[in-house]
Amino acid sequence: MTILLDKIPLELAEKLVKDDPVRPNIPASVRQQNHFQMFQTENAVICVAFCNKVPKTEQGLLESKPGDIAVFYSVWSYQKGAGRDIVLRVIEEARKRGMSRFVTMSPKTAMAERFHIRNGAELLSENETTNNFEYL
Repeated sequence: MTILLDKIPLELAEKLVKDDPVRPNIPASVRQQNHFQMFQTENAVICVAFCNKVPKTEQGLLESKPGDIAVFYSVWSYQKGAGRDIVLRVIEEARKRGMSRFVTMSPKTAMAERFHIRNGAELLSENETTNNFEYL
């Protein structure tokens, strides 16, 4: 599986964001500025912010400062199992870059909870509109 660690061209990012089932309201331009980045494989996309603290709300995410916590705030796939693969690959690549914490800002859905728990994450906090899971 190839993971594209280079910046995704804005035109492609704009097309991909249209498929985002979690946070389609965050523009592609925001997802690629400062400490925000999008990663892509052939069958999945993940949006990550490298923050100084764990955000509990979308507003907190958007106002976050750069740091060493990789926050996965949206992931979607076009093939079964590809979401899991991209999460684990990004964790692997982020570890190589010196990151040591991997946290989600997930919707409060049973599907999101099952996904993260099945893939090795633990519930870190339950918030009003999101849940944070941490991959150890």
